[in-house]
Amino acid sequence: MIPMRRHPSIAVAAALAMVAPLCLVALAADPAGPDGGRLIDEAGKTIGTRILPPPGYERAPVAAGSFEEFLRSQPLKPHGARVKYWDGREKDPAGVYCAVVDRAVRPGDIEQCADAVMRLRAEYLFARKRYSEIAFNFVSDGKPRRYVDFAGNDRSYARFLKYLDYVFARANTTSLYGQLKPVKDPAKIRIGDVFIQKHRAVNHAVMVVDLAVNPATGEKVFLMVQSYMPAQETQILINPWDDALSPWYAVRFEEIFDTPEWRFYPFKDLRRF
Repeated sequence: MIPMRRHPSIAVAAALAMVAPLCLVALAADPAGPDGGRLIDEAGKTIGTRILPPPGYERAPVAAGSFEEFLRSQPLKPHGARVKYWDGREKDPAGVYCAVVDRAVRPGDIEQCADAVMRLRAEYLFARKRYSEIAFNFVSDGKPRRYVDFAGNDRSYARFLKYLDYVFARANTTSLYGQLKPVKDPAKIRIGDVFIQKHRAVNHAVMVVDLAVNPATGEKVFLMVQSYMPAQETQILINPWDDALSPWYAVRFEEIFDTPEWRFYPFKDLRRF
């Protein structure tokens, strides 16, 4: 399967429908259309205040100070902002994303998909001063490189960013995949989980950043963010297959799970820190 670069055409959507596209009941008639507009509060400044739960759903409770709370509280650029690539070019939002996380990418083409996942995890641990837990495996030998060893006695944010640059240049989806633990039952998906692959020469990773539950039925929906290639700002993905639900995705997994720019296999590709 070739990774999708922008939203698929209606013909491609029809073909995907024949192979049971993931977690959604039916494809929207026009996959280019949904942008999450019905469930967006344009004044909201974070994921938790910008993206509204679908009718009948409530955000899942999270513990104060938790990674889950941190992800839900990620700051967003003003509504309508476009993703910027590392070189300043803009990425068309059509069929891909509805909001942009307000954090500039690191210089150079280094902060791509797995790097954005690692950065969110590292930023959380750094903010909580859990320095000894910041460590990521390298592609070269599969062994972790620890922030405390790199930084020494310097706990400045500037030194932390230098550590991230060091990691981004030497880690990727394959090394991160090996570091994360498999989630055997995708129905038990959590905030902070990662859809990630290492099966191909080119792979991808997206992170779950919020979760809502229908208290009457127990059904769950979730939000995802990604960076991509070339390096670009982290973005909230829309749901190109369900206009009414977008940007949320329903937890009704089948064998295949399509996001706007990639195809995952949830029973193999869902992992967590």
